[in-house]
Amino acid sequence: MKYIFAFFLCFFIFSIGKNVFAKPLNDTLYLADPTIFLDKGRYYLYGTSSDQGFLVYVSKNLKTWSKKSENNGFALKKGDAFGSKGFWAPQVFKRGNTYYMAYTADEQIAIAQSKSPLGPFKQETLKAISGTGKQIDPFVFTDADGKNYLYLVKLDNGNRIYVSELKADFSNVIPNTAKECLSGTEFWENTSKTDWPVTEGPTVLKRKNLYYLFYSANDFRNPDYAVGYATSSSPTGPWKKYVANPIINRKLLKFNGTGHGDFFTDKNGDLQYVFHTHHNNQKVSPRATAIIKAAFVKDKNGTDQMQVDPKSFRFLMQGAN
Repeated sequence: MKYIFAFFLCFFIFSIGKNVFAKPLNDTLYLADPTIFLDKGRYYLYGTSSDQGFLVYVSKNLKTWSKKSENNGFALKKGDAFGSKGFWAPQVFKRGNTYYMAYTADEQIAIAQSKSPLGPFKQETLKAISGTGKQIDPFVFTDADGKNYLYLVKLDNGNRIYVSELKADFSNVIPNTAKECLSGTEFWENTSKTDWPVTEGPTVLKRKNLYYLFYSANDFRNPDYAVGYATSSSPTGPWKKYVANPIINRKLLKFNGTGHGDFFTDKNGDLQYVFHTHHNNQKVSPRATAIIKAAFVKDKNGTDQMQVDPKSFRFLMQGAN
């Protein structure tokens, strides 16, 4: 009898364990080209994931993220703003009481508005930002003097990063202000030696009157996809690439395809970078979402250089919070 009882006890324990591991409480999030926006004590996460628009996840602690039920979880939904497919690389920012989302759709750039970071982000007139050719990966930067700048990527003999001045209401760029910032010219930026070098995913920070333009290089499918930066005394350049690039790559983190993200300041005032990696080191997509702590550190010449802490690297998880 005791043997029968022992058999059923083992079977019961095995069944419980099997169910627990088959349905983990937390799952890795898979948003590419991610951005995190902190507002009123809550973090909002957006990224590339659907041809229907942009999902939004919310967290109080940066550890677990939940998808909201409003609008089926979408902060921006196809039909409410410009675009029919290819919803990529969103950026959310706030001016006054209005929230804005700059994003890519149909390989063009658009900016939509909302009264909440949850959305819905909409346009009264469904239109893209002016410009020639294909334009992707927007980043809006407002300088201390109140001028707005739109950094973006033009597909022209490679993925090249440009900047244009933006109108005060973010409705469009100011004509004849477009200027090229940089392209893939270094070895680490084109390890496959292709005829179409890629620099993309721009993010701009300003520190002590110096502008830092962070970007990703190589095709996103390349395991060597990585992050570097360039500096300038002006928001429009000329830009000087950091000699120790890249600052984030697979050699540092042991994961392939590390790049295309955005900086944010957390509740403690610390700087962090959210970005994506390949699904795993054998498969590219769906790309996983991760964060890493970052800080400006003075070099031997007293110049602030950006460094990241590889020990802080972790993937973001979905779950109750």
